[in-house]
Amino acid sequence: MSRSVGVIGLGIMGSAISANLVRAGFETFGYDLLPAPRKVLERVGGIATRSAAQVAAHASVALTSLPSAAALHRVARELARNGRRGGIVLETSTLPIEDKRRARAVLGAAGMTLLDCPLSGTGAQAKTGDLSVYASGPRKAYDAAVPVFEGFARSHYFLGAFGNGSRMKFVANLLVAIHNVSAAEAFVLGMKAGLAPRTILRVAGDGAGASRMFQVRGPMMVAGKYDEATMKNELWLKDMKIIGEFATKLGVATPLFNASAAIYNAAMAQGYAKQDTAAVCAVLEAMAGLKR
Repeated sequence: MSRSVGVIGLGIMGSAISANLVRAGFETFGYDLLPAPRKVLERVGGIATRSAAQVAAHASVALTSLPSAAALHRVARELARNGRRGGIVLETSTLPIEDKRRARAVLGAAGMTLLDCPLSGTGAQAKTGDLSVYASGPRKAYDAAVPVFEGFARSHYFLGAFGNGSRMKFVANLLVAIHNVSAAEAFVLGMKAGLAPRTILRVAGDGAGASRMFQVRGPMMVAGKYDEATMKNELWLKDMKIIGEFATKLGVATPLFNASAAIYNAAMAQGYAKQDTAAVCAVLEAMAGLKR
């Protein structure tokens, strides 16, 4: 496989992925609507382009990391008009499956293959390559993309028919939503009882109640600082809406997930929209009347 790869969307996840691909030895082309992320890509050794189509023209495998379904449809149309036949697009965003199917149809008509490849992990985990890829679609395209996955992720799974990757991501993000709030709840309980937050992180994090979210977001909760977002609350609520609608359509009750949603909504109302989702700890501190 060619050692050229493209990344379209250089936000928190896309920028970390592209940097890891550069370090893995890939000639990495990238595009973002904003100029600042393009400059960051160039500083780490990547090659910034002026359009998504230019990315696909240089690389037979292009990865998309996009904030909305509208953005995916715009990119799909652009790639269909200008991309190379036989190209593979790895769609890593968390979006409704029907929107990904529409994009797949547009690209398929132009001779390109779209794989549904959402990622499990935060922006901080992406920086260290601590991501899991949930891939679904044609097996041949997945096999061709494996070297790319191995360039930026800790693990990758082939889950069969197109859409199964997103279904698995919805399951994983349901757990993330609950575990993040449960970690914050535990910190607030411990702090209100007089325990030092750093001690809670070290001791409870080594016990049976620990979770990846406790370990990953715990340090932010200990510091009480959420500005360096690895997942912004405003974007996370988009993901939660998709999961909630998915569960409702299947007739599955999600009481813990629904309870956690109220805390994220409170974070938005209290001005934490652009801060990390770990800021739910600040929301629960206020509810408990806790002042550090």
